[in-house]
Amino acid sequence: MAFWLRLASAIDTVNERLHVIAAVALGLACIVAVSAALAHFAYDVGSNAWLESQWYLFSVVVMLGAAATLRRNEHVRVDILVTLLSPRGRLWLDLIGAIVFLIPVCVLFALWSWPVFVDAWSSGEVSANAGGLIRWPFKLLLPLGFGLVALQGVAEVIKRAAALTGQIDDREIASDYERPVQ
Repeated sequence: MAFWLRLASAIDTVNERLHVIAAVALGLACIVAVSAALAHFAYDVGSNAWLESQWYLFSVVVMLGAAATLRRNEHVRVDILVTLLSPRGRLWLDLIGAIVFLIPVCVLFALWSWPVFVDAWSSGEVSANAGGLIRWPFKLLLPLGFGLVALQGVAEVIKRAAALTGQIDDREIASDYERPVQ
């Protein structure tokens, strides 16, 4: 199990580092949005490239930030089930949910989106909008992002299995759940 826990730790590290890129992309998206709005309203100047760069930056945020969000246990949950379970029950729910739903769905989406990227890359796809940007780099984010979430799912399965077998303390993983304030 030591090998698997080291693997899970390596996956965690990769996704946390990519999360930094996502955070920077979010800041850049905000700067681009404000700049585009100021240019539009102050100087009546606009560009499709500004708008598309915002979309692309938000793609980076979502697709590179999703795996770290999963690692931090900050993803959307089904409150009804989670609040009824003990901490050990939550570990089982996370383990089964990742094996049955999360990992297979993410692998399928990564596989399905790969040809979309390859087609865009091989054709040199560019936005049809005037002043639009190339699209293939951002279409690569689909299989990459889903692949990263699938890998993080594997890491979470390893950590929960280790916690359920007593090989690590369940406090070492982000298994706590706080009900959202409503």
